[in-house]
Amino acid sequence: MNRILHMDGDSFFASCEIALDKKLQGRPVWVGGGRRGDGIVIAANRAAKKFGVKTCMPCFEAKRLCPSGVLCRPHYDAYREISAKMFRVLEQYSPTLVPISIDEGFLDFSTMDQHVFRNTTPEKYVGEISERITREVGIPVSAGLGNSARLAKLATDAAKPGFLEVKPGEEKEFLRDRPVRELSGIGKNRERSLAALGALTFGHVAKMPSPLLQQKFGIWGQQLWLFANGLWHEPLLLEVKDRASISSNTTLPYDEPDYEAALTFALSEMTRLTGQLRREQLQARELSLTIRFDDFTEVGGTHRFQHAQFQNSVINTALEEIFLGIMGGQRKAVRQIRLGLWNLARLDTQPTLWGQTREERWGALDDAAQKMNDKFSQPEKPALMTGAQLALRQLDAAHLNPKAKCPFVPQREMVKKLWGTDAELDLRLYRK
Repeated sequence: MNRILHMDGDSFFASCEIALDKKLQGRPVWVGGGRRGDGIVIAANRAAKKFGVKTCMPCFEAKRLCPSGVLCRPHYDAYREISAKMFRVLEQYSPTLVPISIDEGFLDFSTMDQHVFRNTTPEKYVGEISERITREVGIPVSAGLGNSARLAKLATDAAKPGFLEVKPGEEKEFLRDRPVRELSGIGKNRERSLAALGALTFGHVAKMPSPLLQQKFGIWGQQLWLFANGLWHEPLLLEVKDRASISSNTTLPYDEPDYEAALTFALSEMTRLTGQLRREQLQARELSLTIRFDDFTEVGGTHRFQHAQFQNSVINTALEEIFLGIMGGQRKAVRQIRLGLWNLARLDTQPTLWGQTREERWGALDDAAQKMNDKFSQPEKPALMTGAQLALRQLDAAHLNPKAKCPFVPQREMVKKLWGTDAELDLRLYRK
């Protein structure tokens, strides 16, 4: 019998700020985004939410609603470290751990009835895990236990803050009055299509004819019907896939009227993305560039390579051509630069019988450069930089200490950071 536990860090970014500064304990706290950390609210703790502070709300509106609250600028590097500590604790409690984001993951508890729950209860066991994370990591967590990952996540949402188990046989009763929009990944289009059939809750779905849902939505409709009736069971699998794209969305420290400076930043950032692409042994067939101006209007362009590419020189040449093409005749200052590499293909950097290929040589160069930067770099002085990156630092002091990127990483990268090697990543199921 499948028993899947979902663990989720409560108001994670805000909780991290409180963990970093104990003086914030008990106070309303929210984390601000934007170029100066005071744009929109990207996370708020429960004390702040009681005043009406919500995600995506302007920070000035949050301050109006909660004058006693504290605005914190994000510290993404610290959030990554706290996340790693949380997952290090979690992996000690289950043979299978599947991280799905920086602050949440699933654990397989399917064998606990035989080996663990004979001497305790799920509530006490999960309570011990939660208390340990709060004590050792410094953040509160909530959890849900069910017969599938989807149900466990819904149970967590219903439990916050705390823990809720949907016991075997009680799945249909638990789901009956819950809106279908709460199901992770359902999407607006499917929600509207279900509403058109009169299915607003899982109880409505459970009463519908299964063939109707299958005819309308295919295999997903059949799975939804089984789920709504408490009949959907699925094992916990870690299925690591190559990423489909890699992108960067950066709001500049200030509106930039100098297009040469904006191009220098774009080339430097694309160099970073290309290096990340090669480290994941991928190459791109297409790239895109979008420029947002200070009045929030946008221009953009794309380029498709005849063959998939992985070299800085080739990709940056195409990027510069796009930039010059879309910026001709423009007069407005640049506010934001968005870059994307997509339609990705595998890059083979393995040694060959007949000697080194250029892919293998680039792979070895990337590994050596990464090791040198890890060993010799300082926050204000990287050991190795490309010409574009050096030019950017000389151009503007604001780029001497580049702002850390928001730490949402693909599952493949998260797993590698947790367990250190690629050996397990070719498996559908990770087991210690």
